[in-house]
Amino acid sequence: MNASATPDENDQEEKSLPFAAPCNRLAASAPLRWIKLGWQDIKRAPRQSLSYGAILVVCSYLLAYLAIAYGNLVVLLALLSGFVFVGPLLALAFYDISLELQKGRTPTLGHALGESWRHIGNQMVFAVMLMVIFLVWARAASMTHVFFPMQARPDLAQMATFLGVGTLVGSLFAAFVFCVSAFSLPMIIDRQADMVTAVVTSFNAVLRNKPAMLVWVMLIVAAVAVGIMTAFLGLAVTLPLIGHATWHAYQETIDSSAWPRHPGYENER
Repeated sequence: MNASATPDENDQEEKSLPFAAPCNRLAASAPLRWIKLGWQDIKRAPRQSLSYGAILVVCSYLLAYLAIAYGNLVVLLALLSGFVFVGPLLALAFYDISLELQKGRTPTLGHALGESWRHIGNQMVFAVMLMVIFLVWARAASMTHVFFPMQARPDLAQMATFLGVGTLVGSLFAAFVFCVSAFSLPMIIDRQADMVTAVVTSFNAVLRNKPAMLVWVMLIVAAVAVGIMTAFLGLAVTLPLIGHATWHAYQETIDSSAWPRHPGYENER
C-alpha cells in the first residue's frame, strides 16, 4: 500500500482486493522440490535455523517433563498429538529467515523472532481458532471413550476398534488444521493480508492440489516422526527443514501479488 495515498484511495484499494488469493496447479512431486529448497536455506543460514530448532527441542523436553512429572503418559501423548495444532505458529521464524535469504539479506534470529512478534495480532486470531478446534477435538476424543468403552484388559479386537475410531477422528481434525494453516501464516508474513483472507486462500489451494498436498502431508508426518523417535533431538533439524520448505511451498503455490508488502519490502519483487 502506498504510504502517500489518501484514506479514500487506501479504502478503494482494499475494496478491490479479491476474497482469496489465486493459486497455481501443482505436480504431485512439487513437495520434494520444496524439501530440497528448504535444505538449501538451512545450509545458507545454519546458525539461525538450527539455533531456533534447538530452542524448540528444549521446549519439547520441558513439556515432556511437565507431562510426566505432573500428569501421565496419556498427557504426554495428548501433547504430542496437539503438536499439529501449534506447529504452524512455531514456524513463523523460519518463514522470515527464508524471506530474508530470498531478498539477498543476512537473516538473524532476532529479526525472525521480532517479525513473529510484529504479527502477534494475526497470530492470536489464528491461535484462538486452533484452540477452538483443539477443544472440539478433545471433546470428540472423550466421546470415543463413551461410545467405544474399554475394559480393564481389552482384547485385540476391542483395542483395534478403539484405536481405529480414535485415529479416524483425529485425522479429520488434523486434516482441517492442515487446510487452514498450509499457506495462511506464510502469506501473513509476506503480505498485508488479514487472517480470514489467508485462511480462505490456504483452504482453497489445498483443495485444488490434493495429490501434491497428500505427498506434502506424508513428508511432514515423516519428518516429525523422525524427530520424535530420536528423543526429540531430530526436531532440531526436521522442524527447520519443514518450516523453510513451507515458505517455498507458499511461494510456488500462492499468487499474492495483489496484496501490498509490509513496510520495508515495498520495492522488492
